Formats: sequence, C-alpha cells, structure tokens
Amino acid sequence: MRVEGGLVIDGTGTDPRRTAIGIAQGRIDAIGDGGRDDETIDAGGLTVLPGLIDAHSHFGLVNEFDPDVAAAVVAARIFRNCELALDAGFTTVRDTGGIDGGVAEAVRSGLIRGPRILPSGPILSQTGGHGDPTSAFHLPLDHGHGHSHGIPGLSQVSIVCDGPDQVRLAARTALKRGATQVKVCVSGGVVSFTDKLEDAQFSVEELIAAVQEADARGTYVTAHAHNTKGIQNGLDAGIECFEHGTFLDEPTARRMASVGAHLVPTFAVCRLLVQEADAWGIPAEIIPKIAPVEAAMAQSLKLAREHGITIGLGSDILGPEQNRRGLELLIRAELEDAMTAIVSATKVNAQVIRRDAELGTIEVGKIADVIAIDGDALDDPSIFDDPTRVKLVIQGGVVVKDTR
Repeated sequence: MRVEGGLVIDGTGTDPRRTAIGIAQGRIDAIGDGGRDDETIDAGGLTVLPGLIDAHSHFGLVNEFDPDVAAAVVAARIFRNCELALDAGFTTVRDTGGIDGGVAEAVRSGLIRGPRILPSGPILSQTGGHGDPTSAFHLPLDHGHGHSHGIPGLSQVSIVCDGPDQVRLAARTALKRGATQVKVCVSGGVVSFTDKLEDAQFSVEELIAAVQEADARGTYVTAHAHNTKGIQNGLDAGIECFEHGTFLDEPTARRMASVGAHLVPTFAVCRLLVQEADAWGIPAEIIPKIAPVEAAMAQSLKLAREHGITIGLGSDILGPEQNRRGLELLIRAELEDAMTAIVSATKVNAQVIRRDAELGTIEVGKIADVIAIDGDALDDPSIFDDPTRVKLVIQGGVVVKDTR
C-alpha cells in the first residue's frame, strides 16, 4: 500500500513535505520512493499525519452523575466513544481511569471499532479523595477495601484504598484486570465532592507501594495532580507522569525536569464541563471549581515549557458522547502553536506512554498509524475539532475510515 499526494507532517517537528508513504505488513516500509504499490491511496489535497494519541482519556466515564443507567447502555456508550475517537483520528489512547483490559481486548480482537487502548483500570483513590464516589456521611463501601460501583471487564471508576497494604492490593487488582499502567490521585479534583483542589492525597509511603507494584510488572504510575504538594509527594515516591499540573510552581517544575518526569495538561475538559454542564448533569456546586483551572493550567504549561519538561497532550473529556477530543489540539495550538500541539499529540505522547519505539511518527519501521485531514492543520488547527474533516484513518496498516 502507498499513500501518495498528501502534504506530510511526520510528527517529528520538521517542516511538512509532499512525499509518499509505503506500508507493508502493518508497518511503514518506505518514505518517498520504494515500497509496495499493490494498492495506492490518493491523499491529494489532504494533510497526512501520524495517528493521533490521547494520553488522558476516560471512555468509561459515561454516566458519572447518573449511576442508575442500565449496564447495557453504559457498554453501548463506551463502545460508541471508542468509535468516535477512532473516527476523529485518534488511533491510540491511554485511558486514565475507568475501562479495563476487557474493552481493550474487545477492540484488539475486532469486536468493536476503536483506537489501540492502554487502560489504567480503576483509579486508586483514598477515602474522601478524588475518585471516592461516596458522600461525606456514607459508610465506606465495604468497611475497608472499597470498590466503587462498576463492572469488572468493562468499567470501574475507582478503588478506594488507605494504607500501603490496601494501595498495594488495589494496584495489583488494576494490573490483574489488564491495566498497562497504574493511576493514582495525589490531589483533590474538580469533579469531587469531599475534597479541594489544594488537598494533597495519599502519603509518600502509600504511593511507594503503588510504584513498587507497577515496577514489578514492568510499568509505571501516573498521577492525577493539580497542586504542587501532591506532585512533590509523587516525585518522592518515584511517580514518572503527572496529569493536569494545574498549579505548577518554579521549584516543582525544576525538580520534574531534573528527574525527567512527564506532564500531561488537560484543557478541553475545562471548557466542556462548563459548556456541557446541563447535558452531562454536572452538579451546580462543581461549576465554581472549574473557573480558575484553565487559566492556571495555561501558566503551568508555559512554566513547564521554560524548564524543558516533556509535555504530552490529553483531552480528559468524559460523558456519554465524547465527540470533541480534538478540541485539545486546538486549545494547545492557541496557547503555543499548531506544530507544537501536533508533536505533543504524536511523538511526545508516544514517549509518555512508553510506545515511542513503535508509534508517534511517520518513520520507516514504525507501526503504520496514518491519518489524512481535509485542510492545512498548521494554518487552521480548528480542523482537529471537527471529526468530519478527518477523511482517512489507517491503523496498523489497515484502512479503518475512508470518506475521501
């Protein structure tokens, strides 16, 4: 297969060029001349890019504020969101809490259409912390190792755990269910009812237990983290990736850079939580917590860039119809520039999820995840927020969408 005639942005940050891409046996085998020509795909007039990667997804958070939705409806919404992501050009996602290995396997085996999924399974949350689904005066879910409501093999938002032993068990449970990395909460959250954004959560000893279990399985821990106290605790424990990073400061940024920790800002959810509050059933008391987050996160992005931190890209969108995933690239392009946003969503995100040997750029030997969009993404990054402009999606060398 050869993709010809398009203007190629290869994900490395180099200038676009008009060239052909040869694909064989699921991988890129030639750039320019060479490669098999048994099938030619004309990408004339289109911009060709590596498959996009969302490093902060929540396919399973489809009924967060309506727990009485039928299990069949939950499953249908999850599968629908998988399709929406793929059709928007996202060929890989790291799901940072919710779905487990069951959904990833359903996609991998071809039962449903969707991106390559790296699931975290249930988030590890402390009692009263971000991810604890109970209100202030409810008893713990099981007076100990508290599993929130969910369906193992499909989706479970969190496991409430306290103390190193419970954290260790929760991490093992997530990994048993197919997690490719472990997610913990080291700060309060926006969509929380019994904590504040300024709260630090889990002790360093508890976090070390999660890191040890991840390391024993050859993987890592990523952390929901809005404030610097939580990030500092996470760094003490050996956590290598931090989500949001809303209130980053100079000493914390300097320390993150020195140890090579990654940051994944998440802007799209801030806008959509406000815009979709009624449709998503967002409780009124949450809205005031959202207002300062996007502006603070923009300052943190600037600070992180100045210190040379590796900065990925994640949408963090939730809800029953997740059709605005590309909004994250548009916002990042507005804050920095379109090429930087594209590189963050491709090459850098592949590094963040530890798959850069195979994904993230259009280079010989990489897995053939290639998309083509209608228009000039560098001149008009709003294209990414319109899935209909994504005309061609090739995943692992297979055409999975073609509306040219």
